Amino acid sequence: MEYAFYLGCNIPARVKQYEASARAILKRVGVRLVDIREFVCCGYPLRNIELEAFVLSSAENLALAEKAGLDILALCKCCYGRLKKAEFLLKENEDMWAEINRMLAERGLQYSGKTRIRHFLSVLYHDVGLDTLKREISRPFKQLKIAASVGCHALRPSKITQFDNPVAPTIFDKLVEVTGAESVDWVTKMECCGAPLMGFNDELGMNLTQTKLTDAKKAGADYICTACPFSHMQFDNVQKLMISRNGNDPLAPVLYAQLLGLSMGIDEKTLGIGMNQLDISGITSFLT
Repeated sequence: MEYAFYLGCNIPARVKQYEASARAILKRVGVRLVDIREFVCCGYPLRNIELEAFVLSSAENLALAEKAGLDILALCKCCYGRLKKAEFLLKENEDMWAEINRMLAERGLQYSGKTRIRHFLSVLYHDVGLDTLKREISRPFKQLKIAASVGCHALRPSKITQFDNPVAPTIFDKLVEVTGAESVDWVTKMECCGAPLMGFNDELGMNLTQTKLTDAKKAGADYICTACPFSHMQFDNVQKLMISRNGNDPLAPVLYAQLLGLSMGIDEKTLGIGMNQLDISGITSFLT
């Protein structure tokens, strides 16, 4: 299995442990990652400002992967959703597709629609498979309860993303339980983490975050698990700010790649356990 590895903007700058841990576990299960240095922004910041500019930015990445003969593996659910959206818009609008290809041709590129877009969790679940993952588990967790925060952009709009059941998703829960941990049922599992509101309405954003954290604790979760850099930063960096203001008892977030990596016996330094803003070192006490 070989994929063009799409990191997006936030992960290399702010969540480097996501990249490091994902690389480690994908290598362990036989997935080869190809870094395309010419990859650009997925276009997310432009989506509501200039549609054509957003689509062009995404299409450039799709064309670069297509030129390399590879499908894309995206770590960020936002990037995954934007790339899928651009793919959908191009296939729905032949005139837009022709115009985008005209502009891509100036860069020596062309997009013909051959490249598939995959999210990290999709590759683990569908392409690698649960049985393969289970064979790699050397230190399963015991009595660890996890609140899996699914994330919005991979689920909606479901016609476009085609990631999981948008009303009752199960992929993330099954991937969590491969590690031996229990994925708990919690009230606001499907709700927004609040990250899109930060910088615009911080109070509302943090209120949404607090609601999710409170519900996860009520469900008995020991940690909240993410596979989205925006959600991770909200539960990690922003929650740290919230704690400094109100002194609440934290519910620290662990990236899924870190959770899976620990159960595979990959060392904490490689997984970037100490790079999280909130301390998650106690999670190792649940390992057998």
